[in-house]
Amino acid sequence: MNINVKGRHMAVVPEIQSYATDKIGRVARLIDGPTTEVEIELFVERNPSIQNNQVAEVTVFSKGPVIRAREAAGDMHAAIDLVSDKLERRVNHLRGKIKDKHKAGPRGFKTAETYLPEEEEPEPAVVKTKRLAVKPMTMDEAILQMELLGHDFFVFMTPDSEDINVLYKRRDGDYGLITPQ
Repeated sequence: MNINVKGRHMAVVPEIQSYATDKIGRVARLIDGPTTEVEIELFVERNPSIQNNQVAEVTVFSKGPVIRAREAAGDMHAAIDLVSDKLERRVNHLRGKIKDKHKAGPRGFKTAETYLPEEEEPEPAVVKTKRLAVKPMTMDEAILQMELLGHDFFVFMTPDSEDINVLYKRRDGDYGLITPQ
């Protein structure tokens, strides 16, 4: 397993690098199957109004799905501890889903043992459905509308092709656009 620790706009001291490698390496070994690479990115938010400005992001590339976790805290050790815990929960959740899939009986019906109560986090559910009128607008109009609403994303229709697009705000402050093929 290859573990890369890098700092964004900062130098990573060897003590922090070994701490992150040890904490995240233990969790990455829990993944079933070969883990090809683990990327740990550490950085400090420069906005003075953010109290928890020490951020740790981890991306685990394996044979199966890519697993990501991001946490922030007042110091880097605490951020690494938090992201390690979050990553462990996600790995255990993934292992539980794989185990449930293999416990399924014929034609995908689950066996009775699957329904035994377990101490797990509850599955996320759709708690709200919203209907909206999609209007044709340019990219600039969509950005303005999204900013005015204070949302992280906005659904709109392009005036020329009448395709439905999703505009979203990225963590780095730029915008992303999802378009249909």
